[in-house]
Amino acid sequence: MADQGSDGGQEKTQEPTQKRLEKSKEDGEVVSSKELFVFSTLLTGFFLYIGIMPFISSIVFEWASLFQFSGETSLLDYVFNNLTAGYALMYWKAVLFALPLLVIVILTQMTLSGAINWSSSALNFKGSRINPLSGLKRMFSMKALVEMLKAIGKVLFLLGAAVFVMSAQVDKLLTSPATHLIGGISRLGDVFLFLIIAFLLVLAVMAMLDVSWQFYQHNKKLKMTLQEVKDESKQTDGSPEVKAKIRRLQMTAGRRAKQRREAMESVSSATAIITNPIHFAVALKYEVGTVGAPIILAMGRGYQAQEIISIGKEAGVTVFENELLARALFFAGQIGEEIPTPLFTAVAAILAFIYRLNKGDVVDKPEVELPADLIFDENGKSIS
Repeated sequence: MADQGSDGGQEKTQEPTQKRLEKSKEDGEVVSSKELFVFSTLLTGFFLYIGIMPFISSIVFEWASLFQFSGETSLLDYVFNNLTAGYALMYWKAVLFALPLLVIVILTQMTLSGAINWSSSALNFKGSRINPLSGLKRMFSMKALVEMLKAIGKVLFLLGAAVFVMSAQVDKLLTSPATHLIGGISRLGDVFLFLIIAFLLVLAVMAMLDVSWQFYQHNKKLKMTLQEVKDESKQTDGSPEVKAKIRRLQMTAGRRAKQRREAMESVSSATAIITNPIHFAVALKYEVGTVGAPIILAMGRGYQAQEIISIGKEAGVTVFENELLARALFFAGQIGEEIPTPLFTAVAAILAFIYRLNKGDVVDKPEVELPADLIFDENGKSIS
């Protein structure tokens, strides 16, 4: 039966997400197999043993020299010197074995977890580790039972392998005392070699089974309920409502950007451009004799205002400066629509002035008045 989640009793049936897997690595929770470590280290030791076999005799003679004494110096000096040499000999031989074993242990863990995983959080103090009740729960848990069965099985299978090898090699063992010392040692070495090979075969099978079990247990522990997957998705990507709102805003921004581009292309056909003089610019289109009010072709502020003015001047469009009217058109009008009704009179006076100016008449610049509620500051706040 699948594990029950704490979230409404839902079953943990969903595979762990990438975020969940990364979080487990940060917490130091990675797949590890003691049986695989035992097998890999024993296999490495076996190859090291095979590698040093040609040098066994020299090592034996080197060790035997430590027990040779002569009368040239005092016995205490010999003992002291030989003890020092003996410690040095054991130290360097131990290093010769320890370094390859250390490398193999690291490579074994990298094979299981994919890389070396350093987790500082795994070193943090946890009260549950010294809690007697938590300790009792771990002692009588399913994991402890499986570990006990594995240990019993390992002992039984290794013992069985030892009995099998010994029974197969019993003749060599019984006849060893009848031969010379070197021959007897050679026979014992052969039996030891077969015994190690039998142990390696048993441990290889147990390591494969244990690795499969550890991967299963690790994946089972990290499995998630459907609600946990949904909650994580919300935390990572945001709730569906927020994402939908973001998409709507993006679509609106895209439409506005497209509208501005199309508006810029139509500036050259404008009748007039109202500016304040540089911060705002509004391009208007009106054909004499047509029904309706002037249309706002384009409008912008800052860089866009400068671009509108530049395009208009290149096309020969008249630019009229009126700070308050430019702001009123910008904040109260919409691109592609007629100007606001309260601004008809002011805009009509300016267009009439531009029309007569373009005909060559000498006319004074009109003074226009705006409704109080359409007088804005540069931030669009009413200053009436």
